[in-house]
Amino acid sequence: MAGESLPEFNYPKDVLQPLLSASNSSSLQQALEILIKNSRAAVGRAELASKNILPTVLKLVESLHHASSQEYLMQAMKLLRNLCAGEVANQNSFVEHNGIETVLTVLRSAALLSDPDFGIIHLSLQVLANVSLAGSELQEAIWHKLFPNEFFILASIHSLETSDPLCMILYTCCDGKPGLAIELCRDPGLPIVAGIIQTVASVGSRENWFKLLLSRLCLEDIHFPALFFKLCEGNASEDGGNTALGDKVFSSEQAFLLQIISEILNERLNEVRVPNETALCVLGIFKRSVSIVDFGARAKSGLPTGSTSVDVMGYSLIILRDICAQEGLRELKKDSVDVVDLLLSDDLTDVILSLLHDLEPPAIIRKTLKDSENQELNLGSTKLCPYKGFQRDLVAIIGNCAYRRKNVQDEISQKSGILRLLQQCVTDDDNPYLREWGIWSLRNLLEGNAENQQIVADLQLQGSVDMPELARLGLKVEVDQNTHCAKLVNIPGSYTKPVE
Repeated sequence: MAGESLPEFNYPKDVLQPLLSASNSSSLQQALEILIKNSRAAVGRAELASKNILPTVLKLVESLHHASSQEYLMQAMKLLRNLCAGEVANQNSFVEHNGIETVLTVLRSAALLSDPDFGIIHLSLQVLANVSLAGSELQEAIWHKLFPNEFFILASIHSLETSDPLCMILYTCCDGKPGLAIELCRDPGLPIVAGIIQTVASVGSRENWFKLLLSRLCLEDIHFPALFFKLCEGNASEDGGNTALGDKVFSSEQAFLLQIISEILNERLNEVRVPNETALCVLGIFKRSVSIVDFGARAKSGLPTGSTSVDVMGYSLIILRDICAQEGLRELKKDSVDVVDLLLSDDLTDVILSLLHDLEPPAIIRKTLKDSENQELNLGSTKLCPYKGFQRDLVAIIGNCAYRRKNVQDEISQKSGILRLLQQCVTDDDNPYLREWGIWSLRNLLEGNAENQQIVADLQLQGSVDMPELARLGLKVEVDQNTHCAKLVNIPGSYTKPVE
């Protein structure tokens, strides 16, 4: 910058003097450096607001943009960004002096270049993001200027420098305004969010504003299905059962969206309640993925695996696990619908138990059964875990669904699921924390259910299962001296839910 100078005719005479005076400096370069530093603090921004410096900075931006003076323009935009950070007087002055249009002009020029100027784009979006925090009036002004065309152009630029402040603007505008969120999640708004997801998926990073935006749209509102299917990019096939299609049924962006949603839900388990529409959609996705995944190869890694169909199945399963956990963490409001009951009515238990039945047992159980005459479990199972932890996640869903739900406890018992669940209470290299989730599931199947407790007692007495882990549940088998029947009784001890 030291060697750069500005032609005098490129900026009005009333621009330079206020800046030099406010900074007590003798050159534009020095003035900008001093004012940028001072405006980083609230007290500095307030002082500059009292001097009404922001309109002068806007005029400088216009002059520098017309003069194509990029280095000085960068400095002027940094100053403008700082001035608009949390200082209401500056934010209002920005709108009053047509600041949105000024910044938008700079933004358009930088974005439409054959080689986009990411630095200018980033700073321009930061300015608008800071202004958007000033309230609904300014948010609506920004929205009407940029939606949908400008937002779409910006979403199509594959750069994190663009996507993070863009997400901040979109989130701030949509937060608390269902109408704008609806507008964003239908045509022509959906391609904007889809473009952001594609950008973040391709560059391999995700910032807080990106997660906040997706949480707002997909977990706090009902727009997940529309966004998920928008990301199919024409890959989805009508023949979901054709295993030869493999990863062509789902797109990598769909798998990525599920991964992010699973992360957000796990982080905010006690804060958000997944809409029923989203829960049922995720179950439908899981069912379809099960029909196309190849269960013939043993897993080499956990999620993500690099296989789109496996990742879609795995992350949708994890989301279902946490949805079912949520309902056990809160008291249902009067007249509210239990989302787990909705999932159960859509055959969730049948699908999970069927998969558990078809999967080969954990390694230690396979070895035990081969060395014994007990063949109650099917050793001829043909399905292998497609990712490390798949069997654990199936067991976790059973445990979460069975928590204080006698109808689920009874259903699993009637479908001969107890013995299968008992066999999950072991360590397994391919399923980290399988034993802990197995014990949690068994505990929930037995709690307050005398019939299920009796089944376990009889199995242990018969030698069908060897369950020292029952002690961790605070239970042991005793034989009633009068009836000569086995029963489970409480022993001193405590139990806590497994945490990953």
